Amino acid sequence: MPLDAPIGSLATWVEGLNARYKHHSATAVMERALKDPDLGRIALVSSFGAEFVVLLHMVSVIDPATPVLFVDTQMLFPETLTYQQEVARQLGLKDVRTIHASKISLLAGDPDGTLHTHSTDACCDLRKVRPMEAALAPFDSWITGRKRFQSGTRAALDFFETEGDIRIKINPLAHWAPEDVQDYMVNNRLPRHPLVAKGYPSIGCAPCTSPVKPGEDPRAGRWRGAEKEECGIHFIDGRIVRGPLKTAS
Repeated sequence: MPLDAPIGSLATWVEGLNARYKHHSATAVMERALKDPDLGRIALVSSFGAEFVVLLHMVSVIDPATPVLFVDTQMLFPETLTYQQEVARQLGLKDVRTIHASKISLLAGDPDGTLHTHSTDACCDLRKVRPMEAALAPFDSWITGRKRFQSGTRAALDFFETEGDIRIKINPLAHWAPEDVQDYMVNNRLPRHPLVAKGYPSIGCAPCTSPVKPGEDPRAGRWRGAEKEECGIHFIDGRIVRGPLKTAS
């Protein structure tokens, strides 16, 4: 639990945080996250994808020494790896930590590199979820770039969430619309991921990301043709979401 957290359940505290910050801006939520000692040790988890430069910029302004955890699945586009280095340097981020699965784990779980062709969930778990869980172990809270408009599993997203009974998850951009993201990037002259101009509005691993046609949902190119909306690093109601939540029939 975060250091010096109020007595009571984590869920009750998070509920109070959401009520308090309901009408606040993303920047106010980010400042709260980075400056409030009650939230304990905090990290930003970044994919360095199409839109994450917004949060990286906010962090660089408020506290550039904030740990930034970047998961390299070793199946990312070369453009993402180059972009990650360029953005970190341009914004002056002081503590970017590249996380990846161990060689032993990959040899045991995906020796020929084809796991993604028959089980995307297992591949995400091996290359992203487990390394991320290990990297987050020392932290009490973490910041994500999720937004309500991105998918059905995120439609009711709040600024603050509980991750089981162990950690708080913070979503400063939860209530932003697509145009808010673009306006912020333009107004702050932030560098764009080079694949966006090639039809990739949402960018993950190279084997599981395809270009999006005009009129398609921006995330349509992620795991195209599969009933999957999340890689698995996010939790809902204290459990890992490895795909879209099923609605009651």
